[in-house]
Amino acid sequence: TASSSLAHYSTSSQPVGAKKALLRRSSHPRRSSSSSTAWPLSVSFTTSTPSMTNQTTNGFSTMVLEDEEIETNNAPVEYPTEMSESERYLFDLNGFVIVRNVLTPEEIAAAHAAIDAHMDEAVPRSDPTLRNAIEGSPMYGSGPPRLDLGGIFEWSEIESRVFKSILAHPRLIPLFHGLLGKGYRLDHIPFVLMNNQGGEGFQLHGGTVDCTSGEYNSNLAYTCHQGSIRSNLLGCNVMLVDHNPGDGGFCVVPGSHKSNFKMPQGMVDGLSHAEYIVQPATKAGDVVLFSEGTVHGAMGWTSDTQRRCALYRFAPATMSYGRSYFQRTENADGSVENSTTMWPTKFYDGLNDAQRAVLEPPYANRLDRPNILEDGTGTNVEITQRSQRKKQHDADVFKTKYF
Repeated sequence: TASSSLAHYSTSSQPVGAKKALLRRSSHPRRSSSSSTAWPLSVSFTTSTPSMTNQTTNGFSTMVLEDEEIETNNAPVEYPTEMSESERYLFDLNGFVIVRNVLTPEEIAAAHAAIDAHMDEAVPRSDPTLRNAIEGSPMYGSGPPRLDLGGIFEWSEIESRVFKSILAHPRLIPLFHGLLGKGYRLDHIPFVLMNNQGGEGFQLHGGTVDCTSGEYNSNLAYTCHQGSIRSNLLGCNVMLVDHNPGDGGFCVVPGSHKSNFKMPQGMVDGLSHAEYIVQPATKAGDVVLFSEGTVHGAMGWTSDTQRRCALYRFAPATMSYGRSYFQRTENADGSVENSTTMWPTKFYDGLNDAQRAVLEPPYANRLDRPNILEDGTGTNVEITQRSQRKKQHDADVFKTKYF
């Protein structure tokens, strides 16, 4: 089995004044009546008054701790404005870092409520061609397939608010800038992935040097030059439930972003050298940032709490792996009717300037790209631009605003 991570992989970011919440497992969980699977699909998380509990549809209860146990400091939250030396060191050492307590208990509850409202839209990866691990491996699990839930940026403004907050969360902006540079952008459409007990994980994959072929993978490359870190593609896993040691879920091979060789036989399936595969222990509200150049995957899920996390990928200003930002309409004959460098329209609903800046298509900062200010607010931007004379010259030469 894979080992669990130690505290030295993480950095703390507990917001001031956040209330503590306690999740307790009921002894009589219900199962969904869905005809597509015999496993429970829905977990509801609700708030309650102190010393009272609410029973949910899947056997969970939530309780706000007694008044004397609640932290009630109402001082404004002050977020760091740059990536710390310890965060930089840990990421360069391991290829990932855990940022603790990014979401508050109230935000976690809101995310679960939104997921519950759309649970019937979840798509199980039940087809054999969609399975992500070989049967009998630690990644395979023992039963149900993973559930994928898209559309989280296209739900109502209230339902999508917590998920959209990750785009320019003031706790994460310094790390995004430190790992991707200013002008970082959303690269893939984010989604929620879920596992019921026994659910399948994902065999190890990725690597700056691909872990199975041994070929250099520039799309996922990690570099560090004179103290400047860059990941060509950054994974962002927002944990919505606790992932305790041995529960399974996200796993990683620390330091593999610097590996120069493919993995030994059987390691991608966890069948050999398993002691080098780490399942970091995380709590609901934590965020795991990892280079896609770091070999990673997911262990089979063993907990009776449904696994839930939201997965994002971000890229530097000029980089692109995904193409969902590029919308085009094709006619039956294959000709293009129209195209635009825009994400789906609902992605933009309710965004502030900083969040909207992260949805820009790939282009260089100097070409009027909005850059998020490092002021701890996660709302303000500045435009980086060339001189008006150079802009006019380009217009004279190319007859367009940009070359």
